Amino acid sequence: MSEIDFGPLTGLIGNWQGDKGVDIAPEPDGPDENLYYETLSFEAVGDVDNVGEQFLAIVNYTQQVRHKSNDQLFHHQVGYFLWDAATETVTHCFTIPRGVALVAGGKATQEGEGVIIDVAAGEASSEWPIAQSPFMAQKASTTSFCMQLQLSGEQLSYQQTTLLNIYGNKHFEHTETNVLQRV
Repeated sequence: MSEIDFGPLTGLIGNWQGDKGVDIAPEPDGPDENLYYETLSFEAVGDVDNVGEQFLAIVNYTQQVRHKSNDQLFHHQVGYFLWDAATETVTHCFTIPRGVALVAGGKATQEGEGVIIDVAAGEASSEWPIAQSPFMAQKASTTSFCMQLQLSGEQLSYQQTTLLNIYGNKHFEHTETNVLQRV
């Protein structure tokens, strides 16, 4: 039995905490800036053989995000990062407990001692789709998602933008950024 090649996902495995989060979220009367802290846990799950043709290394994660102002949990996300060494593709699958799920894909690149992972998905993409409940599609439709993770030693940062059609505002850029340290 050979060891699993987690490729660029290897450095993510472990527990992370960050308190520099900034969330620019939509509200009926305009954008709202929320400062937050979070925990992010990545666990090596193993590998999977897809019909004998694709071999994926699997890392799952749980993200819990709390407002700095009142310690209230306002975002809980679970998902997977997959590494396909043959095509050098990173896949990011996750669900949000509002009736939204997506499969984003992209690449990882080395930058010095670090790794940068870029993934994206869009409602018009047949390769990297977004699924959402009828309610969300009508009231707060997610039209695209992009995320960049930057891993350098014991520091992990990310920037992500979710494009939404919400509150009569087409193409609202819901952004989140944070810097985390390995714990």
